[in-house]
Amino acid sequence: MISPFPGFSPEALQFFRGLARNNRREWFLPRKALFEEKVKEPMRQLVDALNIALHDFAPEYETDPDKAIFRIYRDIRFSKDKKPYKEQIAATFHRHRSLGHGQGGYYVAISHKSVAVGGGVYMPEPPQLLAIRQRIATHHEEFRCILAGRSVRKLLGGLEGQRLSRVPRGFAADHPAADLLRYKYYILYKELPPGLVTSSALYKAVVERFRVMVPFLEFLTASFARPSKTRDARALFA
Repeated sequence: MISPFPGFSPEALQFFRGLARNNRREWFLPRKALFEEKVKEPMRQLVDALNIALHDFAPEYETDPDKAIFRIYRDIRFSKDKKPYKEQIAATFHRHRSLGHGQGGYYVAISHKSVAVGGGVYMPEPPQLLAIRQRIATHHEEFRCILAGRSVRKLLGGLEGQRLSRVPRGFAADHPAADLLRYKYYILYKELPPGLVTSSALYKAVVERFRVMVPFLEFLTASFARPSKTRDARALFA
């Protein structure tokens, strides 16, 4: 089967290597057209291809490329690191874009160092985080089963993210899901070799990981479902 995305050109990797060495406006501006042609436009094509794939197994996550792709410009107002540009290009696919990343979604990032693929609920608001923890507390065996799945472990590994030093308030210290409740956010994340960036295998590598994450995301986003007499939790997000 021919991949719907052939991969990025070597010039994309060269651009990011150069940016990593010269992350300043004077270097970027003369190469902005190169960035648009060799990095941003191919990323749009990748997002389009991924949207087609998502339509088959997670259509609620299809996202317009203009909304999915992050700007390359960094917000340096409150950062000690004053480098003006991100040294990667990334995109997210969210179920409820207007509500932000706290609603869950998929993620892919391209750089000269790696291809990063992930998904889950990142930096949720306190009510969202509480809802997730409550669901885990009452369905921890189901959640552990999802995380222990052979494909999840092979393609993504385990949960990533910061954790509290102790079980959060409102949950027993000896709760059987204590280790899971300590997470501040819930994501699966995998970095793949940079050689994939210029390969037609990039598309397949991302799609198979997105597909494997479906039960994980369904579990997390079901935390936000409101009870209904006529529709189950999954139907609420159709």
